[in-house]
Amino acid sequence: METGVILFDRYQIQDVIGIGGMGSVYRARDLHFPKVIKLVAVKEMINNAPDPLVRKTIIQNFEREANILVTLNHVSIPQIFDFFSVDEKSYLVLEYIHGKDLEALLSENNDPILEDNVIAWAIELCDVLEYLHSYKPEPIIFRDMKPSNVMINQQGRVILVDFGIAKNFKTGQKGTMIGTEGYSPPEQYRGEATPVADVYALGATLHHLLTNRDPRIEAPFSFSERKIRSINPRVSNDLEIVINLSLQYNAEDRYQNITDFKNALLSVAKKTGALSRIPITKKNDTQIIKPLWTFKCEDEIRGSVTYDNGKIYSGSYDNNLYVLDASDGSFIWKFPALGGIVGKPTIYDNNVFFGSEDKKIYSISTRTGKESWSFQADGPIRSSVKIAEGHIFFGSDDGYLYAVNLISNRLTWRIDSGSAVRTTPFITKDNVFFGNEYGEFFCIDFTGQIKWRFKTKKAITSSPIVDNGLVFFASLDSTFYALDAKSGWVVWRFRMEKGSISSPCKSENYIVFGSADNHIYCLEAGNAREIWRYKTEHQVSGSPVIHNNSVYCGSADGMLYSLDLKNGQERWKFKTDDVISGSPVIANEILYIGSSDHIIYAFYA
Repeated sequence: METGVILFDRYQIQDVIGIGGMGSVYRARDLHFPKVIKLVAVKEMINNAPDPLVRKTIIQNFEREANILVTLNHVSIPQIFDFFSVDEKSYLVLEYIHGKDLEALLSENNDPILEDNVIAWAIELCDVLEYLHSYKPEPIIFRDMKPSNVMINQQGRVILVDFGIAKNFKTGQKGTMIGTEGYSPPEQYRGEATPVADVYALGATLHHLLTNRDPRIEAPFSFSERKIRSINPRVSNDLEIVINLSLQYNAEDRYQNITDFKNALLSVAKKTGALSRIPITKKNDTQIIKPLWTFKCEDEIRGSVTYDNGKIYSGSYDNNLYVLDASDGSFIWKFPALGGIVGKPTIYDNNVFFGSEDKKIYSISTRTGKESWSFQADGPIRSSVKIAEGHIFFGSDDGYLYAVNLISNRLTWRIDSGSAVRTTPFITKDNVFFGNEYGEFFCIDFTGQIKWRFKTKKAITSSPIVDNGLVFFASLDSTFYALDAKSGWVVWRFRMEKGSISSPCKSENYIVFGSADNHIYCLEAGNAREIWRYKTEHQVSGSPVIHNNSVYCGSADGMLYSLDLKNGQERWKFKTDDVISGSPVIANEILYIGSSDHIIYAFYA
């Protein structure tokens, strides 16, 4: 296919990135996002087999890959975006992985891969196979583990690609032998594929990486004749023993599940000291994660950035609102206020709204960067704004929560809470929820009438969220609260070791927030049962977001953390040079965040 061809009126072909027997894989640009460069991988299947049965099998395998991928949600599995046919060709549109596969890395180095790297990648591969093998309603067997199907992305994480022959596993089911000669176990040649088959194929892949001896050109099942340490004596004896066990000819003589294989690898890593050196550990994570771009302001960025229509909006303590191109971080324009900007900008009807410590709310045209109007409060505005019902809602250090009409730009009402309001109001179809620095929490209606109030023992700076009839927020009194949204009655409390200014986020039944006790917490939203806690190196001043089963959160230690939502395990972290007190924003799989080191960062999420 030629460069520049547009498929399905949407995907513009840029280059060939892979060639197979049934078609090619292309890098393409998704034209539905004209303001940003969103790349995708387009996998082509040309079905010109003369045998009708073969053609049918090819189509079934291709559709199987689409059907399997669309149901999966794992950081090491590419997302599927689209599936369509044009003439005699079918296309699968997938997440584009910026990186190289392990076969390419072997070819480039022309030498075995270092043991520490192999162990790190092997443990991550075990994690994703563990996910597949425990998938509900039926386990998924990958059936084609090999170096060319494992990519290493720019963050150093493994990505498992090509699910063309993966299948749901049913006990006792047999089928046609499918796989790659040299990596597939003996039983797979007989049409049997169980989770233990993936154990063998992973072992064969690791053998290849550590020896640079391609099993496809060797006699089948002859790994015992090619001892790893006889080819590469730098490999530890313990790792050789573990891999040998995974490569046993009889399935019953191998590890009986991928978890046992992973635990054996972890034991080797601890014994050899690799656990303190491999990329999945704490010491080296900051060296692996690299920003896509950075932009430096003149002073601290204390608030959260906003993404809209291919642009990043961020306030700074240098009094400016900055607007950048989200694709490369290039400067577009800035607007000068007369005080620091610490709230998150809000975009509405081609205008960006934000408050400043100069006591004003500004409405600025997103097209021209010129002021449309402003509104003066009686105190600094450190609250982010929310827009609903034709009004802009915000709090001020003067103690009031304001409702300003968007058409007349005049005050509709304001309610005196008695203390500075620095939380961002949460708005439902009937009510507005907010807290203040005296420790009072309010529920008011759209006329400004108080429906109920709740008193904590110390300040509430954590902005609330409302979901499934509950209001969630933290207080500096060391308690995280869940209140009934209708009555304000306490449904449950969770006690921390110190207070919190971190605003919570929620996904399904997970509620996540940070604390000044140096922890990021994850609780069951319905009953406050602690699912996990993750210890940082300083108080957690930032607020988390959840995306694709990952938690992203900044801290006063300057770190941006990426954690697994389900178990709190660290996936990666990146060190900035100062406190992170805002919340990340994620758009088109890119994460944007600002730091008190004056820099706005963009990362692959």
